[in-house]
Amino acid sequence: MRPKATLLSGPQLEIMKVVWRLGEATVRDVYEDLRLHRPIAYTTVMTMMKTMEARGHLKKRSEGRAFVYTATVPESRMLRSIVGDFIDRVFNGSTEPLLAHLVEEQRLSEKELETIRRMIREKTPGR
Repeated sequence: MRPKATLLSGPQLEIMKVVWRLGEATVRDVYEDLRLHRPIAYTTVMTMMKTMEARGHLKKRSEGRAFVYTATVPESRMLRSIVGDFIDRVFNGSTEPLLAHLVEEQRLSEKELETIRRMIREKTPGR
């Protein structure tokens, strides 16, 4: 099981998505982006980003009077870790029940199903 410190909370993941999308960001950049979607305090964003830096999710450099933050882990690797943890905890490490659930609950559109079919065909040897 992965250590809890490496996982991100929902609000931390929101921050990381902004930093990943922008490549680098100040607290002000992240705050302005997040407040377009919901009310949030500047000091809350600042505190969370400081915590995320202390835990190794972000690194910062000084630029003038502001700190500029960048992600220490690429988005794809962090998402792989989050999804892997979810599958381990909820589905005992098996992806089949997850896919079955998504199909049975009609959470996948026809386009998404076709994309998955294509991906399976491409991964199947001898095709």
